[in-house]
Amino acid sequence: MRGNEDLPRRLLVAIGGNAIHPEGTVGTGEEQAAMAAATAGALVPLMELDGQLIVTHGNGPVVGKILLRQAIARSRVTPMPLDICVAHSQGGIAYLLMQALENALREKGNPRHVVCLLTQVEVDPDDPAFGDSTKPIGYFYDEPEAEALTRELSWEMKEDAGRGWRHVVPSPKPKHIVDISLIRALAEHGAVVIAGGGGGIPVRRQPNGVRHGVEAVIDKDLTSAHMAHILGIEEMMILTAVSRVAIHFQTPEQRELDRVTLSEVRAYHEQGHFPQGSMGPKIEAAINFLEAGGKRVVIGHLDEALPALRGETGTHVVPDAS
Repeated sequence: MRGNEDLPRRLLVAIGGNAIHPEGTVGTGEEQAAMAAATAGALVPLMELDGQLIVTHGNGPVVGKILLRQAIARSRVTPMPLDICVAHSQGGIAYLLMQALENALREKGNPRHVVCLLTQVEVDPDDPAFGDSTKPIGYFYDEPEAEALTRELSWEMKEDAGRGWRHVVPSPKPKHIVDISLIRALAEHGAVVIAGGGGGIPVRRQPNGVRHGVEAVIDKDLTSAHMAHILGIEEMMILTAVSRVAIHFQTPEQRELDRVTLSEVRAYHEQGHFPQGSMGPKIEAAINFLEAGGKRVVIGHLDEALPALRGETGTHVVPDAS
């Protein structure tokens, strides 16, 4: 375990969409504000460490609800393409988080600022993901509901890790985070920076530098790992709704992982322990980050952020011993 003086001075924290918008919530404004406040309470100990802190967040539940609202009202209000829906979700979630984080700091007498950078992320228009939708968004449905949505809206639906059926969309890999230099400058200035929400707004870039949106949802953990690597951040946290990663999940052989090496977690991933719709992208992001030179990835519960960073809980993925 590590004391506060031994904790990293530069940190990226990725918050899962289901951690800030959990299953079972209706999604009212009051509920979202309350969840943002709870998230802020969990992150206050990290913000008060006074090191550089960048926060990313998921948007899967929210962007799926935006699409469903559009579908219901499509005869009266012209629907927007998916990239604009991602931008709507990024701005809305970041607004609530920004306000809640600053409120939590002020209640502690801390004058630190929190800023949000609306973030575009370039993807390859030829990414094979555009031919194989895998990113689940929105509500869970039973099979008859999923079949009805496919008929009515032409949505592609897939079963999600035994939890029900969900709308799936393309999820290309992040190539370049637009305005990464601004994220760096804001963090170095001392602000808590919220960026890359929902994986970023997916765009393609033409040779002359002109950008256009594409219809997709980038995985926020992959964007987070890429962002941390480009910024030279050596440790990142992925905060979700579970305290530790488990193998043989929901079986009599289930075992939680405490400290695991890159080779070990890669082997577990190849054996199929981490479903694509849940823990899979987080593990893939951890692997990418460590392969690129990162020193540690902590995966843990949002409410245990500081204890996890200290090594008291959470799953800690580290490089192989040299």
